[in-house]
Amino acid sequence: MKPAAWVNGEPAETLRLADRGLQYGDGLFETLAVQDGRIRRLGLHLDRLREGCARLRLPMPDEALLCRELGRAAEGETRAVLKLMLTRGPGGRGYRPPEPPSVTRMVFRHAWPDYPVDWHTQGVELRVCTTRLAVGSPLAGLKHLNRLEQVLARAEWGEGAQEGLMLDAEGHVVEGTMTNLFASPAEGRLVTPDLSRSGVAGVTRRHILERAREEGLSVEVRPLPLDELLRSQEIFVCNSIAGVWPVNHIESRSYAVGPMTQLAARWAAEP
Repeated sequence: MKPAAWVNGEPAETLRLADRGLQYGDGLFETLAVQDGRIRRLGLHLDRLREGCARLRLPMPDEALLCRELGRAAEGETRAVLKLMLTRGPGGRGYRPPEPPSVTRMVFRHAWPDYPVDWHTQGVELRVCTTRLAVGSPLAGLKHLNRLEQVLARAEWGEGAQEGLMLDAEGHVVEGTMTNLFASPAEGRLVTPDLSRSGVAGVTRRHILERAREEGLSVEVRPLPLDELLRSQEIFVCNSIAGVWPVNHIESRSYAVGPMTQLAARWAAEP
């Protein structure tokens, strides 16, 4: 059986207990979609990883090496999910980072999730989470390893809603627990929350923004109050694995699967 986990390029099932990813969440990750042995939008993932390394002052591993390791994990897979993790590597007790750090590279391969087809066609229900995201974090936008806010939010419900809507401490809409969010107040217009103060800037979100601008649509990236979101004509969420899910309900309100959502879904499905 092919290995499903690698550490620094070697098949592995263990990690050093002193690794700062385990001790402090000191690192970054990327979740990548594999289709027919090819990693979708790898360049955009590497762009985000490069920015994250720069902001965390973490040495970016050799990109050719990363691509070889990821390619080996994706080889022969019809559909799969890869998770790439970088940590600052092992260190002693205390927060002070080791100098120089010895970056740990981890790659995990997972089966493709069996999401119901109607989540893509008929939409999903969102519930508003009570867990709030911090505002003004220096980690805003990064896909860092500290995801406890999302863990707490996802623990708020079991059955029912398929995704949770997360607000910041000031009551603005930020994202889903595992997705980014767009609203359409009218056909030809898209609004997505500004993620400069909290949240994760997703690769599919970036792709949709770029495609919308190429098509000359009205695109706004700005703070989005909850009451404005609830008045929207269309709402959808997205990520690299799900693609686009239309939103059909947020608690007691209903929404249609409209033309802007359908257009974004086509963009998300592009190679």
